[in-house]
Amino acid sequence: MRTRLRSAPSSALLAAALAFVAVLLAAALPRALDRGADQALRSFLDDRGPAATSLLATSTSRYGNESPENLDSVRDALLARTGDAFAVAPAGTVQGTQAAKPRSLANPELPRPDGVPPGLDLLYLRDAAAHTALVEGRWPSGGAPDGPVPVAISQQAAQTLGVRIGTVLQTVPSSSDPMSAEVVGLYRATDEADVFWTGLPCLTRACASNTSTVPPQRYWKTAALVGPDGLDRLGPWGAGAEDFWRIPVDTDRLRADRLPVVAREIAAYVGGPTASALRGTTQRSDLRIASQLPELFKQAEARQQAVAPLAAIGPAGVAGVAAVVLCLAAALTGDRRESELRLLLARGGSPGGIVGRLLGEGAVTVLPAAALATALALWLLPAPRSAAALLAAGAVALLAWLAFPVRAAVLLSARRRGPAPRRRLVAELLVAAATAAAVFEVRQRGVAPAGEGLDPLLVAAPLLLALCGGLALARLQPVLVGMLARAAGRSSALVGFLGLARAARGTGGRARPPVLPLIALLLAVTTGGFGATVLDAVDSGRLRVARLAVGGDVQIAAPYGGALPPAMTEAAAALPGVRTSAGVWTDDKAFVFGTVQGSTQVTVVVAEPKAYAELARTIGRGQFDPALLSAGPSADAPVPALFSSDLAKLAAAGTYRLSLGGGELQIGSVGVVEGTPARPGPGGAVVVLPAGPTTARLPRTGRPDRWLATGQVDGDRLREAVRAAAPAGTAGQYTVRTSAGTAAELGSDPLQRSAVRLFWASVAAVAGFALLAVLLTLVRAAPERAALLARLRTMGLRPRDGIRLILTEALPQALAATVGGALVAVSAVALLGPAMDLSALVGSNVPTGLRLTAPPVLTQALGLALLVTLAVIAEAAISGRRQITTELRAGDQR
Repeated sequence: MRTRLRSAPSSALLAAALAFVAVLLAAALPRALDRGADQALRSFLDDRGPAATSLLATSTSRYGNESPENLDSVRDALLARTGDAFAVAPAGTVQGTQAAKPRSLANPELPRPDGVPPGLDLLYLRDAAAHTALVEGRWPSGGAPDGPVPVAISQQAAQTLGVRIGTVLQTVPSSSDPMSAEVVGLYRATDEADVFWTGLPCLTRACASNTSTVPPQRYWKTAALVGPDGLDRLGPWGAGAEDFWRIPVDTDRLRADRLPVVAREIAAYVGGPTASALRGTTQRSDLRIASQLPELFKQAEARQQAVAPLAAIGPAGVAGVAAVVLCLAAALTGDRRESELRLLLARGGSPGGIVGRLLGEGAVTVLPAAALATALALWLLPAPRSAAALLAAGAVALLAWLAFPVRAAVLLSARRRGPAPRRRLVAELLVAAATAAAVFEVRQRGVAPAGEGLDPLLVAAPLLLALCGGLALARLQPVLVGMLARAAGRSSALVGFLGLARAARGTGGRARPPVLPLIALLLAVTTGGFGATVLDAVDSGRLRVARLAVGGDVQIAAPYGGALPPAMTEAAAALPGVRTSAGVWTDDKAFVFGTVQGSTQVTVVVAEPKAYAELARTIGRGQFDPALLSAGPSADAPVPALFSSDLAKLAAAGTYRLSLGGGELQIGSVGVVEGTPARPGPGGAVVVLPAGPTTARLPRTGRPDRWLATGQVDGDRLREAVRAAAPAGTAGQYTVRTSAGTAAELGSDPLQRSAVRLFWASVAAVAGFALLAVLLTLVRAAPERAALLARLRTMGLRPRDGIRLILTEALPQALAATVGGALVAVSAVALLGPAMDLSALVGSNVPTGLRLTAPPVLTQALGLALLVTLAVIAEAAISGRRQITTELRAGDQR
């Protein structure tokens, strides 16, 4: 064995390198998937905010028996039940007591925006001093039982309300006992963005709020802190008080693979056995624990399961091509060493002994490389889980180690029963049957329903189609190339005929061209083309959703109740790239009288018919014939109107009374539209009116509050134009949205980005393995081909003709595989596309189905064809330079 390895060090090094790369990818893939899933989970939860990712425990305050120590004891009992599946965030718990209701303040000097007195809420907050800085006065303590409650208020709230140290805040007389609060201290939050203040009512500044009346009225509200001595005063202030403990869960320690376990623990904590045990431990039978985490966990798990089948297509293609390449390398090595193995067998070696020696060779070359690759993958991609990576690395290492000894055992075995063509035909029929069954099942039931995780059929179906196409192409290629060779034989040129003839019958004494390189190339093109089509559909789906949400490619919106200055819309319409634009006036609170319901609230859109119709046609929502609204009605005739389908179900064709904020109109239904670009979201009752007659009767509608446009408009230049045209001090009131920015927001999800990165990395790996398969085939045939060229050179063949001969022989297989792979990718999209649900990758609900587009498939096919062609040309140039004297040696059997 040592002698053999020394005699062929290059072969040993190549085998080790191939095993190293394959095992490295196999070990890295599960780690990359785990890291991407964990990052996506944490980002998803962090985006929901600390309030949503916390456990909130509440209990009715115990009047006369309330103390900070009692709150601490309950907190300790709550924390004692954490730590197994989830842990508390470093920010720690937030606890305290809050009055059940705020009280209105009667001081006449306090500001009243709409005549409504400000409201004041009282809280006791444990450890508030650690998150604030005392600006003036002192922290509240003491106070007579029948006197004002000492409180501390934030400095910003005091400035807003005009309050200072010593101010006594009187409450509005009500049925409850009159109370007052004395401001004894002013504080400032050291960091208003600190999670400590999350979910607490206006403790860092005064908040503007609206009453629930119609119309709503504005008023100020804020909250003040009491000391431990004021705990018993919170109940009388708010007609009751409530203790609370907010326990933030450490999302940075959550793992996607343990999400079901954590979800069960949280569910038990919220409303299961843990919650029951805590009520007994704390002796608070009314202890309630709530959290949004169970619902968020369900959403996160559903997102992962929805993306998993789409994200697994690329890695599955890598696995398939890598397995083909390892088998191809074993087959080529077996063909190269077949005479050596049979000589050993003839000299007395047993088949078992020879295979054992080959296992030893593989153990020396493959296993150390596999171990090094596994260690490198674990080091480069740190993750808490290693079992999947070790299992994948072990499987690939085992295949790389055993492939050649198994091939040798087959070569050394006794003659197998049954002719080879029959066995091949049976195997091909089995593959075709499995492919048909997989495609039929996916088409019948669609992708696995949400909650079932990875769909193996959806992942395996493209690979089975590629395998089936490769087997079919392997049978068709010799026939087609043979026909070309016979056609070339009728001409006087020798190089074309000889190259095509060798391509048709195979090289190296084979009866036909090898099948494995074809399968590798078809798998590469099919995987790349199918996956690229999916991602192209995702991009176009995001853009379509973004355009519907924006109402075009760009939108400028005025503040509620305002209008866009004419100079602003003119400057925006003059920007480069604007194709279609329309200014519209909208009202969401209009009513149509005379419907089946009596009156129906609608959204009114007033626009110039032709421009608005062109915009709706471009966006693909709310299309209509502008002639329906272009006919000018007489002065006393109803204004023509288009009703949305939702409104048309409640109002047949006829005349109706429309009540707007600025007056009333008589309108007549002249058609039905499906929604409007001016308002996102499906459904809703909409009325579209022409600008001319509507403005003549209601001049207010002539000033649009939205400007919509399509085209390649630069968002930065649009915002600059809006700022320049806006009245002084009002630029921030106008909202600018672009479809490109909205689409980027939809695609900013780490789960989607991880799936896209994984796919393109898989495409690169697949292309590399497919190129390696071609190179292995070329290198295997290189000695025999070089000898042929040398002999032809002695008969007058020119060097450039030798290169042409090599290209003519090698390129038909590569080009046939490229064309076949493109056709198989197109077939995969056509057969499996209707079952694809891309909503998880798009970031919004989109119709199920995958539309076939040529550019993604052609890009992948032509890119791989170019790589293979360059590899063939390079190998041809190297082979063409071989010396004749080196090749023409007597008895050369390489």
